[in-house]
Amino acid sequence: MRNGVPIGEAAAFVGVTVKTVRHYHKLGLVAEPERDSSGYRRYGSAELLRLVQSRTLAAAGVPLAEIGRLLDADAAGFAATLADVDRQLTARIDELITRRAILHRLTDGDRALLPDRAVALLARMHDIGFPADEVAATREGWVLAEALVPDGFDDYLTHFEHALEDTRLVTLTRQAAEAAAWEPDDPRIDELATAVADHYLANPALLKTVTGLQARTDAAPATR
Repeated sequence: MRNGVPIGEAAAFVGVTVKTVRHYHKLGLVAEPERDSSGYRRYGSAELLRLVQSRTLAAAGVPLAEIGRLLDADAAGFAATLADVDRQLTARIDELITRRAILHRLTDGDRALLPDRAVALLARMHDIGFPADEVAATREGWVLAEALVPDGFDDYLTHFEHALEDTRLVTLTRQAAEAAAWEPDDPRIDELATAVADHYLANPALLKTVTGLQARTDAAPATR
């Protein structure tokens, strides 16, 4: 039985090409075995381990120029470097997870432009019976508000969320959306306007869903 395997089998065992093994030899990462009596270079366990270590470190992002020094270091130095590589990999993983989340948001136009909380509130508006046109208009306004006053947008959503819990206000708001199709002299318009005004006067905190972003938007500096 010959002591070791030829370069092709060594490369296959390690998971690289023969060209890569020869490149590792050229860089001095792995010593090139002596030829046997038949003229073949045969790789034993020591060479295979060194090849596996080199390939693993290279795959982890360690520059080839540094691998030789790392493999030749003492146990403490080797462990410290591996710990540093592990931290770098963790950072890369976190970055890739963030990028994947961004890609997933692009599959939903709303989520690409608005925070998840706003998207959920738009869905809730739809579920409790707001007309599609009203939901679409709200979405459009929110996209602009998020762009103009991002610091105040989350507070606004809190006020809006509370407003959706007011069943009377929700009913009046849905009726106001429907009123856009009424004739200008429809008597229901005056009745609805009075009911809306009375409800806001009785619950002044609800006005923040109307005026909160307006004040911030007016204060936002304009740029050309």
